[in-house]
Amino acid sequence: MSNTDSFIDEVNEELKRDRLFGLMRKYGWIAVVAVLGIVGFAAWNEWSSAREEAAAQAFGDAVIAALEHDDPATQRDALAAIATEQAGTGDGAQGRLAVVNMLLAEQSLEQGDREQALTALQAVAEDQDLPASYRQLAALKRVIIGGDALALDEREAALEPLAAPGAAYRPLALEQLALLRVEAGDDDAALEQFRALSSEPDLTGGLRRRIQQMIVILGGEVDSDLG
Repeated sequence: MSNTDSFIDEVNEELKRDRLFGLMRKYGWIAVVAVLGIVGFAAWNEWSSAREEAAAQAFGDAVIAALEHDDPATQRDALAAIATEQAGTGDGAQGRLAVVNMLLAEQSLEQGDREQALTALQAVAEDQDLPASYRQLAALKRVIIGGDALALDEREAALEPLAAPGAAYRPLALEQLALLRVEAGDDDAALEQFRALSSEPDLTGGLRRRIQQMIVILGGEVDSDLG
């Protein structure tokens, strides 16, 4: 290679370096911001996870402490205080609040306070920020616990979406709908619904026995393959 060629190559390399440094001076801040953003997000995510873990631990300790009271009324008051504390406290609080309200409903029912139990369950059933499984279970329990304290058409309206194909609690919701027909005095419709329910897949042993009992009570005959 001649001296002229070497000189040209060196000039080309210098030009490339000058362009690179120029681009770095012009756009280098973007890379710096990106790096800072990545580091900042990682730090925030770590802090957020630690905070949520600490909140969950504190919540669990509080619930255990509440349930350790010997007096059921004191248990209920302690759970109600936890529910108030959890309301609107940020990420993860909705799920914890749902758990407390479900426990509060159970405690209220044991104390004979059905109205308070229904209020706690309704709070869970209507909370659109919760997973559907939480809301559906609360709605189903509210219908069962409410009984004749809730209007028949209100209970039916609450059960219809729970009995839709693919719903998590479809068999139990169908059972309740059939029982509503019994309550309404329409035994023929109830018998038909119980027979249809007996063909549902994945019935538990307890539910299958209840279906058979209701079919017999309503004057029907149990198919041999239902046993």
